[in-house]
Amino acid sequence: MIEFKDVCVSYASGWQALHNLNLTVEKGEFAFIVGPTGAGKSTLLKLIYRDEKPTQGTIRVSDQNLNEMRLRDIPFLRRKIGVVYQDFGLLPNKTVYENVAFALQVIGAARSTIRKQVPHVLELVAMGHRPDSFPNQLSGGEQQRVAIARALVNDPPILLADEPTGNLDPETSMGIIQLLNHIHVRGTTVLVATHDHAIVDMMQRRVLAFERGKLVRDELVGAYRSAEFEEPRP
Repeated sequence: MIEFKDVCVSYASGWQALHNLNLTVEKGEFAFIVGPTGAGKSTLLKLIYRDEKPTQGTIRVSDQNLNEMRLRDIPFLRRKIGVVYQDFGLLPNKTVYENVAFALQVIGAARSTIRKQVPHVLELVAMGHRPDSFPNQLSGGEQQRVAIARALVNDPPILLADEPTGNLDPETSMGIIQLLNHIHVRGTTVLVATHDHAIVDMMQRRVLAFERGKLVRDELVGAYRSAEFEEPRP
């Protein structure tokens, strides 16, 4: 589904965001991407949806070589990838329904498709009761649920979430992660970049840990921090 082979990302300043990354994420996996700020988490996600290009190495997503992808084909790639951000990114002058519908309108979806898909995905994220509300009338958790609905409305096989709980309280954060897990159970490949130790430790999923642009740990069932570095209990 997603493959990185010898991938590096360097900038003119000399900073290397990623070093010689080799990584495979299979279809239907759920993985957390962890590490300190500047470790390369967001760069990894941006490479997957071609918001950035590698300095060297090869990236394949759904059997497509992103290095060889033409600019005009990038929008078609992004239809296969839903992206959720920390700041929600909702349009303030549009209702919940209109925000989600907009994601289909920009790709030219038929009105009949929009009328069918939008209510369905709002029910999926437990926001079917607020279609006419505006973002400023919603809590942070509700706004994030709408953002997830927008990312899912085109039924993409891959969902990327960049710090999706960063602006939320612990209880609301847990609800968002449980929603992402529900989406994963339906068959979607989910990658979540996060600083939230409690959620990663509770979920016990695959953990990809980065430090200074390097993948330093890849555990199929892991915690935010490696057990070998835990301080002994008294």
